[in-house]
Amino acid sequence: MRHSDEATPITELLDERRDLLALVRGMLGSGGELDSVVDETYRRWYELSGPVRAQIAAPGSWLTKVAGGICLARLALPVPGKAPAGRGIVWRAEAGPAEPVGPARRSLRRRRLEPTTPQQHDAVVRAVRQACAARDTAGLASLLACDVTAFFDGGGKIRALVEPVHGSDQVARTLLTLLSGHAPTTLRAQSVNGRSGLVVRYGHQVAAVIGLDVTGRHVVQVWVTLNPDKLRSWNPPGPAPRPCSGFRPYGQTSTY
Repeated sequence: MRHSDEATPITELLDERRDLLALVRGMLGSGGELDSVVDETYRRWYELSGPVRAQIAAPGSWLTKVAGGICLARLALPVPGKAPAGRGIVWRAEAGPAEPVGPARRSLRRRRLEPTTPQQHDAVVRAVRQACAARDTAGLASLLACDVTAFFDGGGKIRALVEPVHGSDQVARTLLTLLSGHAPTTLRAQSVNGRSGLVVRYGHQVAAVIGLDVTGRHVVQVWVTLNPDKLRSWNPPGPAPRPCSGFRPYGQTSTY
């Protein structure tokens, strides 16, 4: 199981991907290869075993070197008609959260046994947001079921947690680590898949969407979507929206 101290602030993850895209653009120019090179870079990261990744002191530097190497390889194109020497790399399936069948079924059973009204659900979500805004680890943990599980979907396109995180204390610390960072990060409660959830913005960009499964007065499951592909519908092209009020890190206050 991964621990909360291995989580990385969302702002750092977004800046990291942005820097990789800038590096690739500088080496290859604009074009459709930008995202594919960055995605391949992250696939190579997830090809490493967990212990090997844990030994890399500066993941950003590692990713930069790999992205640069991929660009150089693409610039050194083979002569047409001649196959490149050496064996190709075979990637595993795209990295993503572990299959949550067991916990999901337990959560479904609990929700059936302890139905929660929309008003109760909304109240818990608001309380979670307030605890995040106050950086209140104990308060946030008290809103989570003792056996709560958090899942993280980076889609292999961002350096997100791979394994689920279990337990109220661990999940609380992990969420607060993810939400830490510099302004202008905001957190608002709004509709997520038909129910109240949390939407994290970094500037005008939606950086993460957090779904909360609530039973009674506690959150029993947390679903954090960080995958840029899945967030495209939250970031439509066009004029940037006005800055939203909400959670601001480092003790900055704002209205709900």
